[in-house]
Amino acid sequence: MGASARSFYEDDPIVVATARELDAAATAAALRRELPACDYAAVLVFFTPTLDPRDFAEALNAEFGDAPVYGCTTAGELGPEGMSEGGAVAIGFRASDFAVVAKPIADIDAATLDALRRELGAARAELAAVEGAAAGRNRFALLLVDGLCLHEEALVSIIGACLDDIQVVGGSAGDGMNFAATSVVFGGAARANSAVLLLFSTELAVRPFKCNSFEPTAVKFVVTEADIEKRIVRELNAEPAAKVYAGAVGVPESELNAYVFAAHPVIVRVGGDFYARSIQRANPDGSLTFFCAIDEGLVLTAAGRLDTLGVVEQMFADTEAEIGEVTAYIGFDCLHRRLDAEHRQIVRDMEELYRRHRVVGFNTYGEQFDSMHLNQTFSGVAIGRRAR
Repeated sequence: MGASARSFYEDDPIVVATARELDAAATAAALRRELPACDYAAVLVFFTPTLDPRDFAEALNAEFGDAPVYGCTTAGELGPEGMSEGGAVAIGFRASDFAVVAKPIADIDAATLDALRRELGAARAELAAVEGAAAGRNRFALLLVDGLCLHEEALVSIIGACLDDIQVVGGSAGDGMNFAATSVVFGGAARANSAVLLLFSTELAVRPFKCNSFEPTAVKFVVTEADIEKRIVRELNAEPAAKVYAGAVGVPESELNAYVFAAHPVIVRVGGDFYARSIQRANPDGSLTFFCAIDEGLVLTAAGRLDTLGVVEQMFADTEAEIGEVTAYIGFDCLHRRLDAEHRQIVRDMEELYRRHRVVGFNTYGEQFDSMHLNQTFSGVAIGRRAR
């Protein structure tokens, strides 16, 4: 039990604190105590769903009354200790280094295209006003969204189009392995069916990133019957979906589980690239529920595996060659990537890799990058160091 502060460098523009195995009030108090006393443009808190989200949001609001707090529940936390479950990680962005404008979306179902466009335009204008006459600022946006709202694709598409030159990265809130309820925190409350978009401006170097460890094979599936609104595929190639998928990956239908889905994603081609459409669960009626939007007629491809660790290591190398030393990688890592690493017994190697490169974030039910909602990727933004 306890908490710890981890600032990767002295007087970092980004500081991190972690807390584990405490109740909501004690966890919030520990995080506030461990973060250095300074002005924060924003504090992000990613936390286990075993903490009551409503109580924890209220406790965070009480503890961080001097700083705006945003966050969400997770399917695992990423921090200085590596990959963990059952705790909370807080990320403080110093006001001396960042300007931040928040755009909460309290009810995704009720949001209209025109209203979102107006509000996003106003957020952009507010960010420009906060920047003032400062030249050479770098901008990016972080999106936290309810991972069970079923509207991520439409939301991130609208946001990407409206923000234009401000690149969006983000993650879908998780609920461990329960898939029952997820929460996004803003305004001192935890909310379902909601999202919050944070626009950042900084003089520090930034580099958004996205990487995955799969490649297409020759095995194809066509979605021939589906419940599009619920993301349920009933038939692949005109046969029961779970039966077809199980046969293709070589396991009995009765043994389909999260580890199988993590090891054997299906992917779809969009433009010149492939994106995963991860399977959440097999249903008793032989259908498959997906994490991403699906449609009848969609052609899915069985994915082969690349070197997971090697791909991530290369991304780190490319990033640091481009922007130099990195203060932190704000990372959104798909739950299925962690499950696959556990199943293949490389999770310790992945943890060490993330620790070495100062990754902080959470395991997600989906990732956002530009105007796309993704699965089974490691996405986020790298933030450089101040000039020495």
